[in-house]
Amino acid sequence: MRLHVPLLCTAVVLLAPPAWSQSAEGEGVLYRCPGNDYSNTLSAAEAEKLRCKRVENAAVTVIRSTDRAASGVATPVPAAIPVEAKMPAENTALRTRANNNRRDLETRLKSEERQLSALEAAFNGGEPERRKDETSLQKYLDRVANMRSEIARKQIDIAELRRELEKLPSSR
Repeated sequence: MRLHVPLLCTAVVLLAPPAWSQSAEGEGVLYRCPGNDYSNTLSAAEAEKLRCKRVENAAVTVIRSTDRAASGVATPVPAAIPVEAKMPAENTALRTRANNNRRDLETRLKSEERQLSALEAAFNGGEPERRKDETSLQKYLDRVANMRSEIARKQIDIAELRRELEKLPSSR
């Protein structure tokens, strides 16, 4: 009796248990642990201890990267090429843009500092001059509170501008 190979393969596939089926002991259960680590080798107690969550009805594909250091293949280190030699036109454009951004931020910083000094002068150390329209004490106190919060906002804005200036490369 001679069986055809496709018929034999079909019979083996139909009679063999599926590889993805799970047994009663929980083998083959996939767990997702903190840090997006997936494992199917943990027991339920280990998974609970590591605060892993069971993944159900999810198709997970694991792709292993080739680690050249582990395989013994030496990776050649490229020679250092100065940035100016790579793309001088792009480098010049980037430097010009950075200088323009720095100039704009410095202008805004000076403007904000002038506004802050004017606000602090009007604030007069917490006792600004009373206006004629402030007949009640509450109106005066509201204006003082508004001035205080405005000064705090200006100080925050100035600190943010200084941080942005520190991020930019220094102008040459």
